[in-house]
Amino acid sequence: MNSRTVNGASAGQPADQNLLKPKTAIVVFLAFAAAYFCSALLRAITATLAPLLTQEFSLRSRDLGLLAGGYFLGFAAVQLPLGSWLDRQGPKRVILWFLALAVAGCLAFSVATGFAGLMGARMLMGMGVGACLMSALTGYRRWFDAATLLRANSWMLMTGSLGMLASTLPVQWLIPLAGWRPVFWLLAVMILLAMAAIAWTVPRWNAAAMPVIAPEAPPRRDGYAAVWRSPYFRKMAPLGFFNYGGMIAVQTLWAGPWMVSVAGYSPLASATGLFYLNACMLATFWSWGMVNPWLVRKGWTASRLMAWGVPLSLAVLAFNILVGARTGWGGWALFCMASSVIGLAQPSVGMAFPAALAGRALSAFNLVIFAGVFVLQWSLGLLIDLFAAMDLTRVASFQAAMAALLCCCVGAYAWFLVANADNSAQ
Repeated sequence: MNSRTVNGASAGQPADQNLLKPKTAIVVFLAFAAAYFCSALLRAITATLAPLLTQEFSLRSRDLGLLAGGYFLGFAAVQLPLGSWLDRQGPKRVILWFLALAVAGCLAFSVATGFAGLMGARMLMGMGVGACLMSALTGYRRWFDAATLLRANSWMLMTGSLGMLASTLPVQWLIPLAGWRPVFWLLAVMILLAMAAIAWTVPRWNAAAMPVIAPEAPPRRDGYAAVWRSPYFRKMAPLGFFNYGGMIAVQTLWAGPWMVSVAGYSPLASATGLFYLNACMLATFWSWGMVNPWLVRKGWTASRLMAWGVPLSLAVLAFNILVGARTGWGGWALFCMASSVIGLAQPSVGMAFPAALAGRALSAFNLVIFAGVFVLQWSLGLLIDLFAAMDLTRVASFQAAMAALLCCCVGAYAWFLVANADNSAQ
């Protein structure tokens, strides 16, 4: 991972505005990545536990969707204050306070005896890990140059895929040995270890020192008005809500029930399919991290890549819906891989604003994404139950719900194409 200083470009600025040296940058990246690994594991574990939780707590599709979405509801609820706290207090202090909530959420989930307890603990988990990616990206916005920032973002998402990978077969293997409740004790310990790494390695934050990376960006403001008014932010928001939110909703929940209820997989086969799906996503985000600097040098901006890449994800989603019961883990892996191009939107939005606003811009966009995940995870469950109540078969109910998601994604992409805005920092 490369980093460079801004000494030459920013003459007269204090020395503490230098970007991190390569060795320090790698250590800091690994500390943040450890926390994000735990965050992604918690995010996706519901898909693996879905058959067990459905049986033990008599959950319906809408209950399962709401329970999985509770993580994202808690996550979204903290994003706006999080952005201001990150810009003022810095990533290190903020993420440590938040991760303490995640530890409490894991312990609460492990002792829950009903749906209300599970839901409350799930929301607390989401709130607690809500700072993991945003803290890292806020720091990277100051500490890395533009090409390295895109690479670091992709490799953070790769780390997330590794966490989701760990939420599949490893969790499925642990359950017969210890039960599902001790799994959350282990997760609490892992988060505590990540907190120790961050406390030891991440630099302190000087809010007064801001590198000049985007000199033509709007001036610093204390609130979110500059973010909400940005034409580029408004252009990207529907893609984040529907397309990226839809991909996460499938990856972290609905691919599993589809494999069981539509394709006829056993719970173990479904967990195996989720393992392969997340392995594919890990390789995809690693590849993005490798090629992003080269693409930037060749003039392939994030907007240009998404303009060409999103239609592929829409075509794969349509194909998966049409073939129905014949769509297994491979079809959903291909859909998620094709949708991964939208992951470039997040650092692109961050670079559209000066470093003083980066935390708020990134958190606002994260709010859009995870509000989308919550709405879509729950809505898909509601639609599946609704179509089943209309006497559609189980397969047809899933197909109709996914068709509704496809229509929303097509509309978001159309808005992306017609909106007249670009990121001048790219």
